[in-house]
Amino acid sequence: MQVTVSRKAHFNAAHRLYRKDWSMEKNDTVFGKCNNPNFHGHNYELIVSVKGAIDPETGFVIDIKILADLIKEHIEDAFDHKNLNLDVPAFKDLNPTAENIAVVIWQLLRPHIDVTKQLEITLYETPRNFVTYNGN
Repeated sequence: MQVTVSRKAHFNAAHRLYRKDWSMEKNDTVFGKCNNPNFHGHNYELIVSVKGAIDPETGFVIDIKILADLIKEHIEDAFDHKNLNLDVPAFKDLNPTAENIAVVIWQLLRPHIDVTKQLEITLYETPRNFVTYNGN
């Protein structure tokens, strides 16, 4: 029997969508107002889900307190009130789109989740725009 356990989290961050190797005109055409040289921000909502078998001793798939601590340490502390382009090393040469942010979050958390468990990240950039990544 497989059960999915999820934890919601939140962080505020600024970013700019652009490619250094493109002209300003091409960046404007592709990314529009998200290419603002002065950056813009989002109130990101994050759902981290872990799927696996229930441990017969504890009754947990994963201890939710441990999951909450991992999210705080590796994601919230690293991303909250930061400029993703300037303050988060993973985005030095990676465009901080919602898709790329979700993948980076997955990569940061994956080493800390038991390999027998599946990890899925759902990241809301706005209440209506969100992405999901599960390592595939």
